[in-house]
Amino acid sequence: MTHKQIIEETLDGTVLFNVPFPKNIAHLKEMSPIILKHPYHVEYLHSYGQDSPWFAGLANKKLLGTECPKCGYKHTTPKLSCMRCGAETEWKELPPEGKVHSFTVCHYGAEEFLKETPFILAMIEFEGWNTLLLSRLVGLDPQQANLKWVGTKVKPKFRRNSKFKPTDVWFVPA
Repeated sequence: MTHKQIIEETLDGTVLFNVPFPKNIAHLKEMSPIILKHPYHVEYLHSYGQDSPWFAGLANKKLLGTECPKCGYKHTTPKLSCMRCGAETEWKELPPEGKVHSFTVCHYGAEEFLKETPFILAMIEFEGWNTLLLSRLVGLDPQQANLKWVGTKVKPKFRRNSKFKPTDVWFVPA
């Protein structure tokens, strides 16, 4: 008769003193796996590097993009180097209003948006800028999605206390 020893669980996981081991090592493949639970904590240091001015702008209620001084190409999503000609770009402030270029209703999302599903993601177009900015569109009912929204004037809204995340900005009808 085999005697099973019950070992009490703790928040630190199970502490094993007698690990079952077969008398004959030929039976090792029949052994149950040993499973240990370990708490794990790591502090992650993240650098926004070349995008730091963009996040500083969000914290100060400003939307920034970059412009190429060589060819004039304007990036709403900042680029250190121009994606058209490769020259180093310069920081510029985006206009205070844009318009909906296209949108989609998302019924699933990352953890950040789970409580908001369904939500609207929109490509925002700015007068005189060559690229579009992807952001949430708030203030319209996702259940009433309509192609008439394309072209709607929108303005940015900023999180009062910045978390230094892209979600610190979203758009609402102007």
